[in-house]
Amino acid sequence: MAARMTSRFRKLVEAPEILIMPGIADALTARIAERAGARAVTCGGYAATAGLLGQPDTSQLSMTEMAEHYARIADAISIPLFADGDTGFGNVTNVARTVRAYERAGVAGLFIEDQVFPKRCGHMAGKQVVPAEEMVAKLKAALDARSDPDLVIMARTDALAVTGLDDAIERGQLYRETGADMVFVEAPRSEAEMVRICREIAAPTLANNIENGLTPVLPAERLADIGYAVVTHPVATTYTIAHAVGRLMATLLATGTTDGARADMLDFDSFNDLVGLPGLRAREQDLARFAAARAGKRDAAE
Repeated sequence: MAARMTSRFRKLVEAPEILIMPGIADALTARIAERAGARAVTCGGYAATAGLLGQPDTSQLSMTEMAEHYARIADAISIPLFADGDTGFGNVTNVARTVRAYERAGVAGLFIEDQVFPKRCGHMAGKQVVPAEEMVAKLKAALDARSDPDLVIMARTDALAVTGLDDAIERGQLYRETGADMVFVEAPRSEAEMVRICREIAAPTLANNIENGLTPVLPAERLADIGYAVVTHPVATTYTIAHAVGRLMATLLATGTTDGARADMLDFDSFNDLVGLPGLRAREQDLARFAAARAGKRDAAE
C-alpha cells in the first residue's frame, strides 16, 4: 500500500539531505514541477492571490478559497503539497477549522504564522506580530485539530522585522516546544542571522528564497551546510509567468502574430501530453471495452 502524502512529506523533511520544494501557482504549474522531478511542491498566499485575483498578498483570499485552490492542485499531482495557512484566518477556533479544511483538500502539511491579521507578505514593510502566547494557543489548536498525526505543521514567525532576531529565535524555540514539526523564521537579512536561526532552534527549519527579497538567496547546498532542512522559491514561478506572458502579449500586439514567441511555447501535442490527455483517452477506451464486454456476456446469457 502506497504511503500517505503526509508520511511521504514528513520523511522528506526529516531526511538528512535538504528538500528543494518549488513554489507553484496552480494545478498546471504543479504538474510541470512534478514532471521536472520535484519531490514536493508548495503554493503560498502570494502566488495564489496573484493567480486567482491579480492582487498582492494582503490576506484577500478567504480560507475556503485557499482550501479549494489546494484541493485542485492536490488532485492534479502525485507528490506532496505544502500549504499556506496564513494566520489561521482568525482565532483558535478558526485555526482548527483551517486545519480540517486543508486536510480534506489533500495537503501534506501547512504552516501558520504569528502576524496580525490582515497579514502582509513577509518581505513587505509594516508587519506586526501577535503576542507569543496567542500564537502558542493557535499552534496548539492546529496540532489538536489534525486527524492525521503525520500532517506536518510548521510555525512561522515574522518577529525578526518587528522585535528583532533574539525574539524571533525565542519564539521559534517556544513554537517547537509547543509541538511544531518545523519552524520558519521569516526574512533574515544575512547569512550570519541564518546560521544563528539554524543553530539555536532545534527543529527542521525552512529557508525562503525570494528573488530580490530581504534574505540572501543561497544555493541549496549552502543552505544545507547552514542547517536548513527545506528550501523553497515560492514566487519564482509567478514572476516567470508574469515576465513570459508579458513578452508574449507584447509580441502579439506589436506584430499581429505569435510567430516571434513560438520558441517559448509548447506545441499542441506536447501540452496535451503534459496535462495527461493520452492517459485519459486510453482510460476511456478501456472502460468502453469493459462495458462492451459486459454487455456481450449479458446478451449471450439471455
